[in-house]
Amino acid sequence: MFFVSLHIKESPQRGRGVCALEAISSGDWIEEAPVIVLSAQERVLIDQTKLHDYIFEWTPEGTSQCIMALGYVPIYNHHYHSNAEYFMDYEQQLIRIIAVKDIAAGEEICINYNGDADNLKPLWFEVK
Repeated sequence: MFFVSLHIKESPQRGRGVCALEAISSGDWIEEAPVIVLSAQERVLIDQTKLHDYIFEWTPEGTSQCIMALGYVPIYNHHYHSNAEYFMDYEQQLIRIIAVKDIAAGEEICINYNGDADNLKPLWFEVK
């Protein structure tokens, strides 16, 4: 389910990215998407494919799983000082993207892959 108008466009040095078609205020829900929960054994197989770069850790109650999010979620690019964050709803098996800063129409929407908007922990790949 989408709450604002979004589109995919080329992002300099990042491939495709998600952009806002309209202004978004901090606190607005940008997207809510269902997820496919994968077991630790399935994760081993996913890690051998290109999909490895598009999954999220999913750890309700100490489990070690991962998810493939649907919707635009896998296309949001990383930024260490992102303008949106993602939130896991383990009970409903959903992931929500919520603006943490005002976002202008035409601006790319980025999340911090570490989970928090300003988390500076290095990622598993080189950030451009």
